[in-house]
Amino acid sequence: MKILAVSDQVVKSIYSAHIRERFDDVDMVLSCGDLPYSYLEFIVSMLNVPCFFVHGNHDQPEYQSDGRVLTAPGGWVDLDGRTARSKGVILAGLEGSIRYKPEGEYQYTEAQMAFKVRRIMPALLLNRLRYGRFVDVLITHSPPLGIHDGEDCCHQGFKTLLWFMDRFRPRYLIHGHKHVYRPETRQTRYKDTEVINVYPSCVLDLDSALRIKTRRSGYGCQGYTT
Repeated sequence: MKILAVSDQVVKSIYSAHIRERFDDVDMVLSCGDLPYSYLEFIVSMLNVPCFFVHGNHDQPEYQSDGRVLTAPGGWVDLDGRTARSKGVILAGLEGSIRYKPEGEYQYTEAQMAFKVRRIMPALLLNRLRYGRFVDVLITHSPPLGIHDGEDCCHQGFKTLLWFMDRFRPRYLIHGHKHVYRPETRQTRYKDTEVINVYPSCVLDLDSALRIKTRRSGYGCQGYTT
């Protein structure tokens, strides 16, 4: 099982006529937000595999030359506040960042994010009954508090995500939001969860035991990027 994960920045090697040649072995695509919807629609139309996304705090309507207004990427499943199972992998998603503007779109206080988690709990418990585990991969835009986040208020992580990992123990939490321009930690183990910043793209190779191998290019988790 190979998953292409994208976030926050358009990658030329993906937004390319050669995308099928470069990613013909990818089984699924996950987006952690802050990407043009047209870019995501290009990916799903070219790769024709299951695609799941959550919104980032900079997501906004995209106006097309034909008069259409995109408010979400066509062909993708919005995973915010829900779970899904695809090709044997259990997914869950939580959109947005910490609130730093009073009316900011896709921004949440800790209390609001905790409420979102409470609403998804019945589905997670049902997964445990059906499949023996709550979730394999949690897709978020923001990182957890203290893991890959920033010191400024805009890039502070959610404490609620630490509680989520404590309680539901996903094998992986993948996120974006925090741009990386120099060598720094992108992959951190937190108890039973591997936390990975996928900015701007990353190929995750899940073997039959759902253990992860990350294709790297240069530094960090940048599989296939240029």
